[in-house]
Amino acid sequence: MAAKKTAKKAASTAASPQKAAKKAPVTKSEAAPSAKPAKKVATKPAAKSPTRPSLDAVARAAYLNYRRRVEQGLPGDSHGDWLHAERQLAEGDPRES
Repeated sequence: MAAKKTAKKAASTAASPQKAAKKAPVTKSEAAPSAKPAKKVATKPAAKSPTRPSLDAVARAAYLNYRRRVEQGLPGDSHGDWLHAERQLAEGDPRES
């Protein structure tokens, strides 16, 4: 008996399109996706991420720092020269070349 009532209810709903039209309108987010692809949002480029220079480049810059330091008679050591060279290359210091 319950099956007959359910079948009648489904048939009456399908038969009257006016009742179906009274439902809430479909929003854009619920609608089928359009054929146009979504626009890409331009983002600001992130700050330059520091790239690690090659060991050869750091070694060359450290050697040049050593030569400059010795010629000027400044105190220091090879470790300080190396760290200074890494900093120069990371920052893009024009004095490095």
